[in-house]
Order: sequence, then C-alpha cells, then structure tokens
Amino acid sequence: MTLPVHLVPDLAGIVAGTEVTVEGDEAHHAVAVRRLRVGEQVVLTDGAGTAVQGPVASTGKRVFVVTVEWVRTDDAPAPAVVVVQAIPKGDRGELAVEVLTEVGVAEIVPWAASRSVAVWKGERATKSLARWRATAREAAKQARRWWFPEVSDLAATADVVELVAGADLAVVLHEEASLPLASVEITNTGRIVVVVGPEGGLTPEEVEAFTAAGAVPVRLGAEVLRTSTAGVAAVAALLSRTSRWG
Repeated sequence: MTLPVHLVPDLAGIVAGTEVTVEGDEAHHAVAVRRLRVGEQVVLTDGAGTAVQGPVASTGKRVFVVTVEWVRTDDAPAPAVVVVQAIPKGDRGELAVEVLTEVGVAEIVPWAASRSVAVWKGERATKSLARWRATAREAAKQARRWWFPEVSDLAATADVVELVAGADLAVVLHEEASLPLASVEITNTGRIVVVVGPEGGLTPEEVEAFTAAGAVPVRLGAEVLRTSTAGVAAVAALLSRTSRWG
C-alpha cells in the first residue's frame, strides 16, 4: 500500500537527514484524525514535483516532525491536460474536480458557459472557487500526486477561446459531433485542452468560437454523460493513448 501524502508549503533546500516540520490544519488532520504515530513512514510534497519520505520523529496537537530519508523531484507529467469545466449546479462541481484530479489533470478551469444553470457572482464565486481548490488539494493527496492541479479563476468564453488557441490539441465534447474522440490523433508532449459544456449543452456560438480557435468537436459514444463525469471519461480515454498510461 502506498504511503499517505501530506502537503507542505516548501521543500527547498531539504536533504536527507534534515527534519521537516508540518503545522496547522494539515498536521491537525494527520495527528487528530488519522492518528499519526511516531515512527510511521509518510511522504511530504510541495505539490510542485518534489517529495520527501521518512519516519515521524514527533507529534503534537497541531504539529508533527519528519526525519527525511530521501528527496526526489519529478518532472511535470506530459502531456499536460487542462479541463475547462462548465459550472454545474449543486455539489457536482466538486465531484468533477475530485475525479479530474484523481485521473491526473494539470489544470481545471471553471467556465461560465451560456447555458450554465449555476452562476458564480460576488461572495458565492469566492466561496465556490475556494471549495473547488480545497477539493483538488485533498483529492491530490488521496491520489498520491506530487504535482497538484491548479484550479484557475472563473473563465469567460473569451478566456476559453484563448486557451484553445494556445493548445497543442484541443477537443470540445459535443453530443452532435460526428467525429469520435477515439479517432483524434494524440500528442505525447505539450498541452491538451478538453472543453466540457454544461448540462444544457453548448450553444452554436460557443462551438463556432472554439472551432475557429482550433478545437475539434468530438463525441464520446452513444450515451449522454453528465457534465460532472464527461470530463473524466474523456481524459481517461485520451491518457490511455499517451505514454503517461502506456
């Protein structure tokens, strides 16, 4: 079984034999909820590719200390997958973020699509974005990731068009598309952007804008997926054809 992973702000300059102190909510959850004990092996990561492993040297109410046995830094997984996720209603947004994080995406972009039922404005936008980011952080730890995904600020359609234009490959999930996702040529480098529309579907204007920017409208299959699960299905299908999952 893989070891539990905890997030720390910084691992710069850490070498084998040194100690790393984990404090605050991260330590409280480990000690009070997980019942972390002295001598237990754990992995600490900065969420940017560097991780250390070692035994717990001591614990306190909201603190624990790890004696580092080894340090490793990994390159970011390639290709990087960016998912533009139209805002779903209720808690389906957090579900989408959770499964997308688990499957290994590099970035999740909440998108205010024309037909999105949920609307993020003011305090609601701030709280919703904070929940998405907290969900991504916890899911990344659960998935034992060393590179944590970024959850971007809320994007407008113009922002998504810009993302699509800068991608090495961009696909738009569209139930009326004639081209199956399985027939799209995949890149093993660079950035892949996947655009997931809202429950009400994409507008013709959105599809036209994304296509003009270089995106390929694709369909997954005969079944119609919810917006909260369509993205993870598409990303899994893409990654299965890359060196990441090869």
